[in-house]
Amino acid sequence: VQPVESGGGLVQAGGSLRLSCAISGTTFSLNPMGWYRQAPGKQRELVAAISSGGGSTNYADSVKGRFTISRDNAKNTMYLQMNSLKAEDTAVYYCNAAGEKLGPLIAGLGYYWGQGTQVTVSS
Repeated sequence: VQPVESGGGLVQAGGSLRLSCAISGTTFSLNPMGWYRQAPGKQRELVAAISSGGGSTNYADSVKGRFTISRDNAKNTMYLQMNSLKAEDTAVYYCNAAGEKLGPLIAGLGYYWGQGTQVTVSS
């Protein structure tokens, strides 16, 4: 199963975007999920994670107070609302399962990585 990310684009600094992640199949509602991003020349990092039921969340310090993760298990879809965007948020954003304690996924686990969605923030 491969997630399908959408909603990226080009936005000015201070603007907002809402990303969506759709995953087919019956396992979505069972898994904690996360949004990851990879900027050019950098490793992929976890920016936000949410528990299977949506009651718990975890954010990277760099996005706290600006990004909000949510999910709709009835639609097998996860979202990332991104406000007050900065140039340093520019990256390809991916969704996948989250790891233990809403941390990063261990390599080799989770879903296949999708194509991601490009977010470009102009300063």
